[in-house]
Amino acid sequence: MKKWEYRKGLHDLGNGIYAYLQPDGSWGWSNAGLIADGEESILIDTLTDLLLTGEMLGAMAMATKSASVIDKLIITHANPDHFNGNKLVGGAEIIASKACAEEMIEMPSKSIGELAKNSPGKEELKAFIDRCFGAFHLEEITIVPPTRTFEKHLEIMAGNKEVHLIEVGPSHTKGDIIVHVPEDEVVFAGDLLFIGGTPIMWVGPVANWLRACDMMLDMDAEIFVPGHGPITDKEGVKAVRGYLEYVHEETRKRYDAGMTADEAVSDITLGKYSSLNDSERIVVNVHILYKEFSRDDSPTSVLDLFGKMAKFELKEKSS
Repeated sequence: MKKWEYRKGLHDLGNGIYAYLQPDGSWGWSNAGLIADGEESILIDTLTDLLLTGEMLGAMAMATKSASVIDKLIITHANPDHFNGNKLVGGAEIIASKACAEEMIEMPSKSIGELAKNSPGKEELKAFIDRCFGAFHLEEITIVPPTRTFEKHLEIMAGNKEVHLIEVGPSHTKGDIIVHVPEDEVVFAGDLLFIGGTPIMWVGPVANWLRACDMMLDMDAEIFVPGHGPITDKEGVKAVRGYLEYVHEETRKRYDAGMTADEAVSDITLGKYSSLNDSERIVVNVHILYKEFSRDDSPTSVLDLFGKMAKFELKEKSS
């Protein structure tokens, strides 16, 4: 496979397919995509704020005339760094899974930052959230929800090019989808793929995510654009699958041994996965797996998990 340069900006994948990358792929630095054919264009995800999204749309319009007006916008999942810029794609049909659309309404973009500001005495949490999201301009974000939803599978067209939308969630979030362009052997995976960074599972079950990886490995595709990190191939898919399988197995051992989730986080050695960015996400993965093992369907406190990640990062830095 061709080695794609990991730099910020638009990358021409050939035949009207583009990836927009944002190194280093950490919190909020997400990727997006463009499918153009004839006079029609489909955008895959917007970015964390309006400034970044506007910059991306400008680069796309310069690259191809059809991108000057976006006809359709696909949202791969309900994390704000993939839909906060929707406001700038006025007039486009916005497509997402039904579960994704419902979760977008449940998850206001600025909630974490606002809650942190109102949490007296939690300086480590505020510092961590600032490290994650301080570079972004979230003040003017307006949630623009999908105008069309689907379940399981949907086929749409960009000109004469077939685009397959496949729902594989709940896994990373409640309604994750894969965008497959069969003619060009390209997959836009959203946050089902983190390349060079630690995958994070907000919902689960992990079995669905593993199945999604297997589905991608079985596809007739050569190029995979992740939600975060550099463009990859099936080796990248295998690496994400390996991390998920390893964390699942190690967490299950400790759950069966009677450890608490916090004890399990401290006890698990990441080994070859310790070099991935944002290793603190092991906290979320273990806690979500514990909820899965115990069949606990109570609401998850995202702020509490961010607090635990802040403590984990502080401990890692001091060790």
